Amino acid sequence: MTEKKTALVTGASRGLGLALARSLSADGWRLVIDARCGADLASAAAELGLLGSAVRAVAGDVSQEGHRLELLAAARDLGGLDLVVHNASLLGPSPQPALADYPLDVLERVYAVNVLAPLRLTQLVLPVLKPGARIIAVTSDAGVEAYEGWGGYGSSKAALDQLFAVLGAERHDLRVYTVDPGDMNTRMQQEAFPGEDVSDRPPPEASVPGLRMLIDGDVPSGRHRVSMLMTGEVGA
Repeated sequence: MTEKKTALVTGASRGLGLALARSLSADGWRLVIDARCGADLASAAAELGLLGSAVRAVAGDVSQEGHRLELLAAARDLGGLDLVVHNASLLGPSPQPALADYPLDVLERVYAVNVLAPLRLTQLVLPVLKPGARIIAVTSDAGVEAYEGWGGYGSSKAALDQLFAVLGAERHDLRVYTVDPGDMNTRMQQEAFPGEDVSDRPPPEASVPGLRMLIDGDVPSGRHRVSMLMTGEVGA
């Protein structure tokens, strides 16, 4: 019998994280999931459990070392990881301020969640990754394009891109990706554009097939866009 695979997905109580967790659960993956809101995470875990998946739900903040150690312990209990998805993210102020007005203490918090937390969690789980494991960090076009008002969030994603590009260059035994899912109809997208109607954006489920290509396929490490993956192109 084929051994079940195990994934750690952060920010999995809603949006893209939950959509991907549903897809993995439907295929029999065991899951370690997290989110800041315990009630939302418990609801997501209950739903995923109905799909037949073994789910370890660990509520907490990925920027906190104690919580990251709890995630590591859950991964160890399940025998190690085949996949890590760094999906948890922090937008920062809404509406997004110009850099001239950006409070540095808030920017430090954005970097703590979007940059330092994925790196530190990766450092912790590297010893429990199985051969050929995949690491995916969810990024944004704001990390490569200079959009007015997006200096905080965008620069954090640029830093994330570079960190995981270097990790991919250093760890040829793993597949290391950053992936831009594109615009989605999510709570974060609405917060990023307060007062606008974002209902015309695709649902997060529309990006899952592109992510599954990275998880299940033979795509080289690197930065990828879901839109290009789904049209047969590879690369940023």
